[in-house]
Amino acid sequence: MENIISSESPSISRRQLLNFLTGAVVATTAGATLYPLGKYFLPPVETTEGGAILAKDILGNLIPAGQILAEIPGTRALVAGLAGEPTYLTIEENGSLSPIGIVDNCTHLGCTFPWNGVDQQFQCPCHGSRYDSDGSVLRGPAPLPLRLVHVEVKENQILISPWTELDPRTQEKPWWV
Repeated sequence: MENIISSESPSISRRQLLNFLTGAVVATTAGATLYPLGKYFLPPVETTEGGAILAKDILGNLIPAGQILAEIPGTRALVAGLAGEPTYLTIEENGSLSPIGIVDNCTHLGCTFPWNGVDQQFQCPCHGSRYDSDGSVLRGPAPLPLRLVHVEVKENQILISPWTELDPRTQEKPWWV
């Protein structure tokens, strides 16, 4: 039997091997650095079944339902709702939370605004839009009613979920869906 030595070079040269190892080390280091940075800048996703999230305060702390329900009936509590947007929750006369929450973003230019308890309406200070207690437009320049969300209390937690059904104010498909 004859031993034949191949004149071909090995399948990978020393330079290629070192380049591969250097690239792998750089990629691993970059990934190990970028992963925590990405986790820091992206908010945590805390959703339940159906896309509902838990109501939080401005600092991101969970708000127990008992804290809001301790207020007098007719009070409107402002919480961080879907995507962190300010959302008004209403305490009904029977002491429970209304199943409908109102997102506090003006449909004119997206300003946030307070509830005026004296006039019983939402009043946008930017351009004077006015909304009634259910979020319908009373006076422009806002062209559309305020967005609605579902509100539900389970085990002393407030769940806020997207509203996708017919708008109860207009009986039409909501503009935000």
